[in-house]
Amino acid sequence: MKGLVIKKNANLFSVEEISTGKVFHLNASGKTQNSGIFVGDYVIFDKNIEKVEERKNVLIRPPICNLDIMFIVLSCVPKPDLVLVDKMIVYCFVKGIKPIIVINKIDKAENSFVENIKNTYNKVASILTVSAKNGQIEGLIENIKGITAFAGQSAVGKSSLINAIFSKNMARVDGLSSKIQRGKQTTRLVQLYKVGQGYIADTAGFSMLALDYVTDLEPRELSSYYPDFLTARAKCKYRSCLHESGECGVINMVKEEKISSIRYQNYLKILQELKSRKKY
Repeated sequence: MKGLVIKKNANLFSVEEISTGKVFHLNASGKTQNSGIFVGDYVIFDKNIEKVEERKNVLIRPPICNLDIMFIVLSCVPKPDLVLVDKMIVYCFVKGIKPIIVINKIDKAENSFVENIKNTYNKVASILTVSAKNGQIEGLIENIKGITAFAGQSAVGKSSLINAIFSKNMARVDGLSSKIQRGKQTTRLVQLYKVGQGYIADTAGFSMLALDYVTDLEPRELSSYYPDFLTARAKCKYRSCLHESGECGVINMVKEEKISSIRYQNYLKILQELKSRKKY
């Protein structure tokens, strides 16, 4: 049988059988136990887990794999750290994860704030506007497909959104809501909860994804993870251009306001971090 690992507790795994949705509590066979099993793994099992299928991606913090979508949550309060948002978007593209930007607390946000975020990121990712407080989350629920997780700064409302989702679906899960309402993650346990045709990873506590986890990313590779730079890169004089100076298509398009100046400044900051780390 084929299943999805939805929970790991020491050496005991909860596996949801794909065709029926029935959950089995299993141990790993010796050969699979040695190779490691993550929440999010697709596995072949009988009495034990016998085989782990090839993974799409693996995240170490939190320990989860095969993530399909990352909801990057921001709000007008606290003021968004857009460098962090850009880092998370790059992280997603490197790992083969679809980033979706979620603007929460729209009941408090001015139209100019929402429009600024949309103008900055509309060429990069889908953008949803929601309010956990007012229950305006229908668009968010519709986008829960495959294995999904939330990321973002503290206090942007990740936990509130998860609570609102389960309340909306009338499928409140024992232990989930009470835990995430405490305001901080107190356990390293990761678990998947079913919502419609997808799953939410109970990882509301991870907020500071950084490029430190993308250890093999070279400074010259960074711009390839900026899809809004793609057309401009072809107009650079040198193929090795880092888009800092000189005859650069990216710089020219920033001047022409065809590329967001916010995105470009964030790119330069991240580039300098990578160069410092690589001792360029």
